[in-house]
Amino acid sequence: MSDSENTQAVTLVPIKDEAELFQALAIREVVFIEEQHVPEGIERDAEDAKAYHLMALQGGHAIGTGRLVMLPQPPDGQSGTWAQIGRMAVLQAHRKAKVGSKLLLALEEEARRRNVNGILLHAQLFALEFYKKHGYEAVGSVFMEGGIEHLAMQKKL
Repeated sequence: MSDSENTQAVTLVPIKDEAELFQALAIREVVFIEEQHVPEGIERDAEDAKAYHLMALQGGHAIGTGRLVMLPQPPDGQSGTWAQIGRMAVLQAHRKAKVGSKLLLALEEEARRRNVNGILLHAQLFALEFYKKHGYEAVGSVFMEGGIEHLAMQKKL
C-alpha cells in the first residue's frame, strides 16, 4: 500500500445493500476466521440480517466494519432499551489509524439516534483497554466465544 493511500481520510458509511454487506463480511472473514481462527459458523449469524452495519472506507476500499444489534431486553440489572455492538473488525494494515475508535463512536451515535439507554459488547481480552478508554466497564467473568477469551462490557449512554 502506498503512503498516500494510508493518509487519505477514512469515511464511515452505513451499509445499504447486499454488495456492501458482502464487503463487510469479507473483512470479518479475514480478521476473525483467517487471523483469529474463529469458526465460520459462529462468526456469521442470524443477527447480520437485521443489524445496522457500518463500513469504514479509505481510498475507495473497505478497511473496517462493525454492527449494532438491538437487544430484546436489557442486560441483568439494567433497564431501558439496550443494543449490542459487535463484529468490530479492521484490516491489519489500518489498525493504528484510529479506525476502530471511529467505528465505535459512530455505532454509539446510531444507538443514541435509536434512543438506546446502554450498550453491551463482548470484548476480546486484548481489546479491554481500547473499550475502557471509550467508557466501557467490564461485567462478569471471562468466557470463551469462538475459542477466544472475552469479557462482557457495558456503557450507559
